[in-house]
Amino acid sequence: MDDQAEFERENREAVNRMVADPKMTELTRAWFDLSFRHRYPYNFKWMGMPIIQYPQDIVAMQELIWEVQPEVIVEVGIARGGSIVFYASLLKLLGGDREVIGVDIDIRQHNRERIEQHPMFSHISLIEGSSVDAGTVASVEKAVLGRKPVMVILDSNHTHEHVAAELDLYAGLVGVGSYLVVFDTHCEFLPQDLLSDRPWGTGNSPYTAVQAFLEKDKRFVRVPVEDKLQLSCAPYGYLKRVA
Repeated sequence: MDDQAEFERENREAVNRMVADPKMTELTRAWFDLSFRHRYPYNFKWMGMPIIQYPQDIVAMQELIWEVQPEVIVEVGIARGGSIVFYASLLKLLGGDREVIGVDIDIRQHNRERIEQHPMFSHISLIEGSSVDAGTVASVEKAVLGRKPVMVILDSNHTHEHVAAELDLYAGLVGVGSYLVVFDTHCEFLPQDLLSDRPWGTGNSPYTAVQAFLEKDKRFVRVPVEDKLQLSCAPYGYLKRVA
């Protein structure tokens, strides 16, 4: 066994031990819930733009993008623009004619201006409209036509119904070996008082939509990326197309 293979084997074994450690699980759950209560994921920026993610998920997405080396990333739900700038910066590093297509039902003017003025905007296209509207989907399909690999990231409305519709509409864009990542599956497991002002929560979340999707679409499998992350907004949400 070469050195790199041995290193990877040791890491897998360490992750397995960590996952099996009930004390680690207890501490991770408690820390995650408390950190979310304190709006911890709002603390970070990427190249000056609020990214609103846990650092662990940021690193995980970098690993997936390096693995796939997508020509196009479709991000559904762009918020304040940090994540779309993050993905664009990674695609720029990969070189070539690569692009992030950002879809949002409401790209507020101040957010649009900051994104359009950013140095990474040359690798970004914006589509405003509901992600489940036929016209929006058609615009995305036209933008990715003939380009591959494509990676899709879902991070908009977090109700079961909406995410289930997005999964059905966008899964076909992802080719074998690439990923469909569903963020905020953690909504299923948060203390519900933290989501009292939201229409989603336990039993009605991206997690439940992912579970239903995997039951019917056997082209995708769950990759347990969160095992090594421990702290993640996307537990059970890293899906790889294998067929």
